[in-house]
Amino acid sequence: MPTVANTPIKICSRASLLIGGDAIQSFSDGTAEASVSEAMYEDIARSALTNSRWRFATDQSVLNRLAEVPTGRWSAAYQLPSELIMLSAVTINEMPIMYDVYGSKVYCDESSNSELIADYIFRADESDWPPYFVTAVEYMMAAVLSISIARDAQLAGMMEQKAALLMAQARRLHSQQQTTRKLNTSRFIAERRS
Repeated sequence: MPTVANTPIKICSRASLLIGGDAIQSFSDGTAEASVSEAMYEDIARSALTNSRWRFATDQSVLNRLAEVPTGRWSAAYQLPSELIMLSAVTINEMPIMYDVYGSKVYCDESSNSELIADYIFRADESDWPPYFVTAVEYMMAAVLSISIARDAQLAGMMEQKAALLMAQARRLHSQQQTTRKLNTSRFIAERRS
């Protein structure tokens, strides 16, 4: 049986069904479920994506140095990728550097010869979300709909608990999809010797 790609509408429709609401066909179908979903879904999705460093929503990019220099404290400015939701790290030769984020820029004290790499979370398309993540987001939306549509605080509490449990399970499952990282002790040994 072929799988059907997830969309915001399908996720919100299933969330509505979880609370005993009606399925929605579009965000503009005129139902209360659709109106609440349209208003809240994107914030819920972005919140869930920044909940952890999900590999399906993580990317790397070489940052472009800007000619404009920061006004104070830092000597260089770099442009962040436009699709960035949250910055996870900035490195040079795989070593983290000191930086601050100002709007859509990273300020730091690195030379123009340095190549800065940003690790960041982006807004991944629902069709790329794994099933364990989709289910957690559905329950997050169901908690919102429980208050807004069903007006049932007890149901909302149950949905929030289930969403938290599913999100923890999603993080656990997701962590199994990468090689266990070995601690690089050479920096510590070199520092101890100096």
